[in-house]
Amino acid sequence: MARKSVIAREIKREKLVARYAAKRAELKAAGDYEGLDKLPRNASPVRLHNRCKMTGRPKGYMRKFGISRVTFREMASAGKIPGITKASW
Repeated sequence: MARKSVIAREIKREKLVARYAAKRAELKAAGDYEGLDKLPRNASPVRLHNRCKMTGRPKGYMRKFGISRVTFREMASAGKIPGITKASW
């Protein structure tokens, strides 16, 4: 599990991106790059990193489910993800 501070930092970035999204789009459409420079750095969506919603793991992230591969396998084996079964042939 990731440190709580790292997870909290990522959540803070998500909120900043959401807050400044409209303003960023407006400034980009106008071509006002000096205005964009004055926005907080963490307001840029490029600075976001996908993390597992359960554990905060940054690697092995599955976009479709929003969790890491490790968590996905545990949940799938336990039958907690509808429609997902372990393959056997």
